[in-house]
Amino acid sequence: MRVSLLHGLTLVGITWFVFGDNVTDETYNLRQQGDTHQISSGLMQCGEYSNEVMPNGQCRLMATLPQLEHQRCPDMFRCTDEVSYWLHENEDRKQQMQDLKETISELQEELRNHRHRIKVLELQSEERNGLNHSLEHRFHVLEQNYAEATTLLHIHGSLMYDMQTQIRNLSMVVERIRRNPGCMINIVRTSPLLSAKDTLHPEVQHIRNCPVDCASLYYNGVYKSGVFTIVPSLGTMPIEVYCDMDTEGGGWTMFQRRQDGKVNFNRKWKEYREGFGDLRGEFWLGNDNIHDVSSQGDYSLRIDLEDWNGKHKHALYDSFRIENEDNRYRLHVSGFSGTVEDSFSWYHDKQSFSTADTGNICAEISHGGWWYHQCFFANLNGVYYKGGRYSAKSKNLLGPDGIVWYTWKDSDYYSLKKVSMMIRPRTFRPRLSP
Repeated sequence: MRVSLLHGLTLVGITWFVFGDNVTDETYNLRQQGDTHQISSGLMQCGEYSNEVMPNGQCRLMATLPQLEHQRCPDMFRCTDEVSYWLHENEDRKQQMQDLKETISELQEELRNHRHRIKVLELQSEERNGLNHSLEHRFHVLEQNYAEATTLLHIHGSLMYDMQTQIRNLSMVVERIRRNPGCMINIVRTSPLLSAKDTLHPEVQHIRNCPVDCASLYYNGVYKSGVFTIVPSLGTMPIEVYCDMDTEGGGWTMFQRRQDGKVNFNRKWKEYREGFGDLRGEFWLGNDNIHDVSSQGDYSLRIDLEDWNGKHKHALYDSFRIENEDNRYRLHVSGFSGTVEDSFSWYHDKQSFSTADTGNICAEISHGGWWYHQCFFANLNGVYYKGGRYSAKSKNLLGPDGIVWYTWKDSDYYSLKKVSMMIRPRTFRPRLSP
């Protein structure tokens, strides 16, 4: 404890001031002008003091007292009531300061806790903001989905309405067909007589009446040659045929054609029964199909012939049909006319069809199926010889086996370049040209 004495004795806090020109005491030795002395009383050490002269001539005395409990101060520093009051107040202030420090420490701790809580709240707020943003985004997506679902619902309703309309229309069509049967046919359909290229793009066409032949297709407005589907009245299944809509007014159902030798006609009974080849090239329509078409009315037959010099002729027969398989597809042909001499009807009429595997010697010699009669005057299903003429001696043949029409060259050893056989109703009349 440090005490300052200036011209008297006054206690402020823990400092004493003494004012006067001289301060003396018989128990103390004082030195002026800055001297320092030990203050003692008996055996008790009280501390140090110092003095100095102030500019105004007064003497200033300062003393440092020890911080010891249960020790008496010298008499000159004996505490008065005022000093005791201030000492007590000083202790209270010290206690208050300590309490204040503790309070401040607690407030600081609480402040830290509040800051931590604020940080947590800020993080929670950010999470809520993010969640709100996510919810807003999801709500926006749900709104879009709802709009799309509404649109799809409207489209679905429209489709349902259209479907109901189509069902009503279809019901009307079915009822109309029931009262007046028509036919939905394929212009081109899968068939063993069609090439793979021809079956790639089938075309469906509705006509008023099911076509029984190419003539009925012609009457339904089909005027272009090509492959079409017909439903013979005596048959159980539709068949594909090649229709010639150009020759002599059209309406012809072709059942045989030779033109380049790409198809082998040396076939067995079953193959001639079902048909073989390519409808757009060389083919045989099949004896069953020929029977079904030719037996459903009165049909005429036209045979077109062409040699290797480009000369073309034809034979026309007013009546043509063949019987069923049980009767071995017996031929009925008559009423010849045309630009070539007849080598077919007068000699082959009423003959049964034969192939090599049926045991017919003529079929074995001629290497093809035909209505043979000792063996033939005409055989349009023989071997295709390019150039026309061929020799029995040079090929060790048992007999002529080419595409023969005897009266063309008056020879069995001349093979024609192109031949075709086709039928149409005898009563057919082509449309008038515009």
